[in-house]
Amino acid sequence: MIPNFPMMRTLAIAGILACLIPIAYSQKATASVADKKFVHTSLQGGMAEVEMGKLTMAKGKSEDVKQFGQQMVKDHTELGQQMKLVAQRIGVTPPDGVSAMQKATELKLKALSGDSFDKAYISAMVKDHKEDLEEFKTEAANGQSAAVKEAATKGSAVIEEHLQMITQIAQAHNIDSGTK
Repeated sequence: MIPNFPMMRTLAIAGILACLIPIAYSQKATASVADKKFVHTSLQGGMAEVEMGKLTMAKGKSEDVKQFGQQMVKDHTELGQQMKLVAQRIGVTPPDGVSAMQKATELKLKALSGDSFDKAYISAMVKDHKEDLEEFKTEAANGQSAAVKEAATKGSAVIEEHLQMITQIAQAHNIDSGTK
C-alpha cells in the first residue's frame, strides 16, 4: 500500500494543534485577574514613560535629564513590546492610551520648560519608579501566570536600574528623592 503523505501530514498537524490548544487555553486560564490587571497597567505605565521621556528633548534643560529621558524611551519601548507578547498569550487587550493620572502628569510637564521641567520630571520619575518597582516585585513573587511572573522579574531589574539612575540625578539637582 502506498502511504498517503498529504493525509498523514494533515493528521500530524491536527495532532499537534490538538496538543497546543489545551496549552494555550491553560496559559490564559492560569493568568489571574490580578495578573491581567498588572499587564494592562504595566503597558499603560510604559506608554507614559515613553511619552514623558520624549518630552525631555523639547522641554528639558539639563543633559543628564535628557539622557535619562532617552533611556526611558528606549527601555520602555522594549519592555512594552515584550509585555504585549505576554498580553497576547494571556488574553489581555493592550490599552489604547495612558491612565487619567498619567495624562495629568504629562499635561503638567508639557506646561513647563527648563529648570522647572527638569525638577518636575525628576520628581515624577522618582515617585513613579518607586511605585513601579514595588508592583513589579509583588507580581514577580505572587503572580499565577509563569509568563507574567517572568516579565515582572525582568522588568523589575530594569526599573530598579532606572530608579538608581534617577535617584542619582535627583541628588545632583538637589531634589529630595526620599532615599538615603
